[in-house]
Amino acid sequence: MYFHAVGCGFYANSSGYGENSISLVIFAIMTTVGSTFTTGNPPKIIWSANRSNPIKQNATLQFTSEGDLVLRDVDGKVAWSTNTSGKSVIGMSINLAGNLMLYNSNNSIIWQSFDHPTETWLPRQKLSSGQRLIASASTTNWTAGPFYLSLSNLSNLYAFIEATPPQIYGQVFHGGYVSAFRNGRFFLTSDKSTMRYESETSNFQVYQWVEGVESVVADILTDNRGDCAYPLRCGNYGICSNGQCTCPIGNDGDPNYFRQLDFRQPSLGCVEATQLSCQSPDRHHLLELAHVTYFEFVPILANTDAQSCKEAYLKNCSCKAAVYRHNSSMSMGECSMPSKIYSLMNIQKQAVSYNYVTFIKVQKQSASPPTSSKRKSNLISLTVGAFLAATVVFAFFIFLYVRFKRNVLEDGLEEDGEWENSLVLLADLPKRFSHEDLKSATQNFDVNKRLGGGGFGSVFEGTLFDGTRVAVKRLDRLGQGRKEFLAEVQTMGNIHHIHLVKLLGFCAERLYRLLVYEYMSNGSLDKWIFHRTSEDALEWGIRKKIIINVAKELAYLHEECKSRIIHLDIKSQNMLLDENFNAKLSDFRLAKLMDRDQSQVMTQMTGTRGYLAPEWLSRKITEKADVYSFGVVMLEVVCGRRNLDYSAPEETENLLEILKEKAKTNELVHLVEKCNIDMQNTERKL
Repeated sequence: MYFHAVGCGFYANSSGYGENSISLVIFAIMTTVGSTFTTGNPPKIIWSANRSNPIKQNATLQFTSEGDLVLRDVDGKVAWSTNTSGKSVIGMSINLAGNLMLYNSNNSIIWQSFDHPTETWLPRQKLSSGQRLIASASTTNWTAGPFYLSLSNLSNLYAFIEATPPQIYGQVFHGGYVSAFRNGRFFLTSDKSTMRYESETSNFQVYQWVEGVESVVADILTDNRGDCAYPLRCGNYGICSNGQCTCPIGNDGDPNYFRQLDFRQPSLGCVEATQLSCQSPDRHHLLELAHVTYFEFVPILANTDAQSCKEAYLKNCSCKAAVYRHNSSMSMGECSMPSKIYSLMNIQKQAVSYNYVTFIKVQKQSASPPTSSKRKSNLISLTVGAFLAATVVFAFFIFLYVRFKRNVLEDGLEEDGEWENSLVLLADLPKRFSHEDLKSATQNFDVNKRLGGGGFGSVFEGTLFDGTRVAVKRLDRLGQGRKEFLAEVQTMGNIHHIHLVKLLGFCAERLYRLLVYEYMSNGSLDKWIFHRTSEDALEWGIRKKIIINVAKELAYLHEECKSRIIHLDIKSQNMLLDENFNAKLSDFRLAKLMDRDQSQVMTQMTGTRGYLAPEWLSRKITEKADVYSFGVVMLEVVCGRRNLDYSAPEETENLLEILKEKAKTNELVHLVEKCNIDMQNTERKL
C-alpha cells in the first residue's frame, strides 16, 4: 500500500503536553479519491524518532556533512541521531510507503526507519529478530509503554508485557494478515492493511484506509481469547469475569484483603489492604480462588499436587501468586508461580480443558487485645463527656507555646550508616523506596502536585509504577527531624486500623527522608469545615461519621495497642478523608509510646496552638491530652469554624470562651453551623 501523501517533520502532541512534547515524525495524510488535500482529517503519525525523548520548540534537525541525521533540542543536547557518521551517506529520501532512508553513492540504503519500528507496522515493512513493536504509554503520552510485540523462539511472534522476566499474553499466528516466517523476518500479507498496537487496550489491531477513512478490520489478539485475557484489563490483582472487574475475596468471604484503587473505575485494579512483608512469614495467609487463572501459564513444577504447589509458593516470597492446573486428578497437575501479577481472569470450567485454582498470598493484620464493643462505646461517650466537662471547668487558660528552630546540624547530618543502624532497630519495616522511584512518581516533586505542608516539609501527590496513587511526604530541610521521622516509621509501620492512614513505605537514602502514604482523595478535614459555602457544607450525618471514625481510632491507639500510643497532635489538618468521607488519622511524627504500667510520660511541649490540653503546663502527659484535642476538633466540626480565629472580632476569637458563655445560658445549639444541619437532631445530640 502506498499513501496518497507522506511527510516528515516536527509534530506537537497538543492533546498531551503541548509545546514541551514535540517529536520528529513520519506522517501520512489520508485523502479521498480525486482530492489534493485533506479536509478535516489530521495527519496520521506512523513513526516517531524521539518518542521517549520529546523536545521543545525551536529544536533543530541537521543532516551533517559526515552523513549523520541529528536532532538537537533547544539547549543543544542531542535528542536523537541515526549514528551514521562516516558511513558515506550522501542523501536522504522518504517514499510513499512511509520509509525514511539514508543512502550512499551506490544508492544502497545505509539506514531506514523501517528497521526501527515504533507502534505501527506498515505494509512492506519487515519485523526481524531483536526488533520490537512497542505501544505508546497512552494516547496522550507517546513514550514507550509496557506492551511490545517481538519474535521469540526464532519463528514465533508474541505479545509481551514488560516484567521480570517479560510475560507473554498472546501470539500472532501465521496466515491471515501476517505472512509465513521467511528469512528471519515477518511481514504483512495484505498490501492494504496497517497493524498498530493500541496503548490503552494492549490490543493488536489491523487498520485499512479506504478513500481517506481509517477503520478497524480485525483484532488479532482478541480472536478466540475473549475480553479478559489482557494484562491490564482489570488492573493489578483485579479479577475479570465477563468484562466485569472485582477484587480477590478470602475463602471466608472477607473482602478486606484487597481494595479497589478507585471504586468508580474498577478497571484500575486492586491493592493489598495490608502490604505483604517477607519479614513476617508467620502472618502470611493464602486466598484460594477457584476457577481463576492468569493469562500466562509457565509451569515451574510438573506432576505435582495442589498442596506441594502452595508450599513451594509460600517458601518463595518473590512470587506474587501460584496458579495450579490439573485435569481430573488434583494430585497430578502443574504449578506456575509468576513474579508479578497483572489482571487475573475467571473462567468457566466447561470452556477450558483444564481445572484452575489460583493462590494469592496476603498479610494478616497483627493481633490486638480483645476489647468489648461496650468498652468502645463507653470510651466514645467518655471522650465527648470529658471534652464538655473540660471546656466548662477551664474557662480561661494560658497556652505556652515554645517552638525551637533547628538548623541543619541540630540532629547532625548523620552518615547513611548511622541511619541504617537506627532503622535496623525498628521491627517490621514497611516497603523501602529509592529516591529516584519517588522522584519519578511525583514528576520531580512538581509544585503543581503539592497537596500541602507545614513545618515538617511538603506533601506531594504521586503515582507509583503499578498505578497506585500515593501521597509522598518529604522533609524539606536535609538532615532534619531524625527522631520525628523514625517515630513515624516505627509507629505507623507497626499498627493497622481502618481509620488510620496507611504507611505504604519510606525512603532513607543519603540525606533524603520521605514517607509514602495511601492517597486520600478528599484531603484534610479542615478544608471541608472552614470557609465553605452553604451549598457544599458537610451534612450532619457526614460530620457525625467523621467524629465517630476518629473516636474509634483514638480508642484503638489508647486501649487496644500493645503499648498505648499518644498522638500529641490531634487537629483537623491531620484527619484525612477518603472518597466516601471516611476519616483517617495521620502524622505520627510527635507520637509517644506509653507502657501499660505507666500512668504518664514526661515530654517537652509539642503540638499545635489551640488544641493543647491544660496538662501541658506540667509536661506530665497522658492519653487525655489527645482526648482534649479531639474535643476541640469535634467542636470545630459542629460549629464550622476554627477554635482560634484571629480574623474574627476580639470577643469571638476564642471558640472555647464562647462555648463557656453559651453553656451558662443553655444556648449551646446556637453554636452549631446552620448549613444543611438537622437542628432538632443536633440539639438532641448536644
